[in-house]
Amino acid sequence: MAAPHVVTALIKKHAEIVGRIEHTQTELRQLIINLENIDAAIRLFEADIDLEEIRPKPFPPRNQVLRGQGSRLILSALRQSSVPLTTHDLARHVMAERGLNTADKRLVRTIGKRVGSSMRYIREWGLVRSEKGLEQYLVWRVAR
Repeated sequence: MAAPHVVTALIKKHAEIVGRIEHTQTELRQLIINLENIDAAIRLFEADIDLEEIRPKPFPPRNQVLRGQGSRLILSALRQSSVPLTTHDLARHVMAERGLNTADKRLVRTIGKRVGSSMRYIREWGLVRSEKGLEQYLVWRVAR
């Protein structure tokens, strides 16, 4: 017979999963109602539209970073580094941590823009500072 604490933990996990399933089913019902309402509104303006031809958008959107996750990854990289890092270096670090393809140049550029934007906000908070690096590049380090 299993130890009582193991059974108790499994029962607790079972109840948690059942609760999540019920919540998800309720949320799904509401999404279906919302979609039907949107479909009806579309048909008011375009009666003969084929709604099946509308391709769904991926959810969550591709390459979406959870709120604050990017800043945490960036600051972690800067704290671990003994030298200042470029935005490009930070973008590759964020991508590697999130399991994204660091060889995809287009994605590196996209993530680099997001990292650069984040760095400006983090600089305003006083957590990092920027310096002139090689050529026209800025390098970033933790403000001490």
